Order: sequence, then C-alpha cells, then structure tokens
Amino acid sequence: MLMTIDSWYILLPAFILFLLSLFIGTRKKNHRAGQYFLLITFAIYFLAVIDLVFFPIEVYAGNDYKSTEPLWLEILQEINFIPILTIDIPSFVLNVIMLIPFGVYLPLLNDKVDSAKKAAKYGFFLSLSIEALQLIIELSLGSGRTADINDLIANTLGAAIGFLIIKKLVKIKPFKVLVSKFSLVKSM
Repeated sequence: MLMTIDSWYILLPAFILFLLSLFIGTRKKNHRAGQYFLLITFAIYFLAVIDLVFFPIEVYAGNDYKSTEPLWLEILQEINFIPILTIDIPSFVLNVIMLIPFGVYLPLLNDKVDSAKKAAKYGFFLSLSIEALQLIIELSLGSGRTADINDLIANTLGAAIGFLIIKKLVKIKPFKVLVSKFSLVKSM
C-alpha cells in the first residue's frame, strides 16, 4: 500500500514553532524589524528547500517495499558516487540555483562567514546533510530519492556563488545601506 506524506503536515507546524521561538526567544535582544524580516525570510527559504528535496515522501507500507538484498548493497545502489561523468545538466543547474540564496544569507546571519571558502564549507555540510537524509528516507520508507555526488558539488558551488554575489552587491553604497538594516552582522 502506498501512502504519501505531504510537506504541509510537517513544514507548517515547523514554521509556527520557529515563529514562536523567534519572538519569545529574542524579546531581550532588541532586533530591528529588518532583522526579523531577514530571519523570517531565511526560515521560509529553508523550509522551501526542505519541501523541494524531501517531499512528497511516498511510504510503502506492508509487503510492497521489502528488499531481499543486504543493506550495504542497497545503500550502494542508492548513491551515485561518480562525479561529473554522470551529471544531469538541468538538475545540476537547479541544484546550484537552489543554494545561491543560502550563500547570500550566510554572511548576513553569521559574521564568521567572511570568505567564499567558508560559505562553500557551510553549503557542503548542508548538502551532505540533505543527501544523507534522502538516503535514510529512501532506505527506510522507499521514497524514490537517491543520494548523488553531483548534487553535493552543485549545492556547494551554489553557496559559494551566493556569497560572492552578496559581497559584490555590498560594495554598491545604496545596497550596503539597505543590507545594514537587515543584517544581524555588525559590518559587512
């Protein structure tokens, strides 16, 4: 029997909990309205990424999804280990685009992200987490998602590109003034 888990069952309560924790947890911090806007838009972006990479989750209940193969063999079949040669160009480009906003948000949220290399590192670990969770969901529920080394490369590249975009934009004076109203970091 096939059962589908839609994203709003999980993501809507997660967003409501985020809003509650944001407003309760930051009462004493005196954030400006622009900073709240930044945090809320980042949460919406992050939930949209989760929606894109995990949902809908198709759960095969009962005898519909029983593998006769050993777990290690099943894991190896669900991962694309070959970079670049097995690339699907449209998917690669979409994965780059998906993490460009993440790279833009990073230096606005965290003052330790001050280089494209650090942004790429954060993008890599986010992408690695996504790919690992996709593998776990596929192995446990049979969702049809596979882990792919090309996605890891594309997402890392997207985060670095996003960082470079925001760094170029803040060199323009009117944009720098605008960013300073939203950023949680003192100076960009």
